[in-house]
Amino acid sequence: MTIAALPVDAVPAQATVLKQWAGLCRLPFGRHLFNLMIGLTVPYAATIGPQVVELVPGYARARMTDRRRVRNHLRSLHAVALTNLAELTANLALMSRQPAKGTRWIVTGFDSDYLKKARGPITAECRIAPLDWSVAQPLDGLVELRDAGGDMVMVARPRWRIGPA
Repeated sequence: MTIAALPVDAVPAQATVLKQWAGLCRLPFGRHLFNLMIGLTVPYAATIGPQVVELVPGYARARMTDRRRVRNHLRSLHAVALTNLAELTANLALMSRQPAKGTRWIVTGFDSDYLKKARGPITAECRIAPLDWSVAQPLDGLVELRDAGGDMVMVARPRWRIGPA
């Protein structure tokens, strides 16, 4: 069942992160401001210089550029920088499904498979199906990271605990 198929009173209020994204995207440099807000809210995430490219209910796409500060001794992007991008993207996708009030979530685990050396700009994507936030439950996610050529460089599997506050 899709959100469009749910009765109007069953559709949760729009997620706060979606309201912020939509509001800022209407402004000149709004996406840049949104990315700065992420850095202020989650300083560690700012270390990779993430750029949120798309955010809609249940879907997030973010990118990071290849810079010396996120490289390792092999002249490729550092595994933890990739993991940081994957976690940020997954959490945004989850938050885009989170009702505006009365719920919470926490990351309980994170697995990463590095498939090839990551070089150049990297794009992460995560999709989250509609969720029942009324009951505390575990939730598994999937994030795919690809290079500019479309080759998958990493697959991440975040795990969360979601539910009512």
